Amino acid sequence: MRGGTGRRKSAGMDPSLRFKDSEPRIHPTAELKACRLGRYAAIGERVVLREVVVGDFSYFERHAEAIYTEIGKFCSIAANSRINALEHPIERITQHKVSYRPNEYFRWLGVDAGFKARRQVKTVRIGHDVWIGHGAVVLPGVSIGNGAVIGANAVVTRDVAPYSIVAGAPGKALRPRFSAGIAARIEALAWWDWPVERLADAVPDMQALAIEEFLDRWERA
Repeated sequence: MRGGTGRRKSAGMDPSLRFKDSEPRIHPTAELKACRLGRYAAIGERVVLREVVVGDFSYFERHAEAIYTEIGKFCSIAANSRINALEHPIERITQHKVSYRPNEYFRWLGVDAGFKARRQVKTVRIGHDVWIGHGAVVLPGVSIGNGAVIGANAVVTRDVAPYSIVAGAPGKALRPRFSAGIAARIEALAWWDWPVERLADAVPDMQALAIEEFLDRWERA
């Protein structure tokens, strides 16, 4: 074996038994429409997703919602969060959905295709290893970089730089998670793209080593 220590592997164990089923897990109360889920993705209780891409190992906790969103790998989306929060046409005579989803009330009146297209182009893009805290709201068109942290109940109105910690309403950057040098090394390592065998080997070091030690070891691997 190259790289990892393999401290937790049993000698002679069938390698196929090491990994659980990689099929996405979807709670029976969740509602998904036109979504694409990666390996090991998990969708919790009463989560509502519409036209969302969810990367490998990313998960949504209960009662979260997202629409028109692309989510990277290893993202942690906490309960009651709202990604690409609903927009209303406040410039019209009415901002109520009767003007853009009249089909819910009247026959022979369809969804306003123009307003739907306006919403779809304001895709939210979330990088890898992003943590979105409980009750956070991400507004349309925002991009969040790799490794960022969004605090509980934050309202994110603008793009978030990689590895930054954002909190408040409106959301403001509090501090970086790591120095610029460490962040650059993590980006170059791109551990989120590793095969599951290498990732499993690395988990004990993720738990035990300081970030610099981990990078030193796995950059050489």
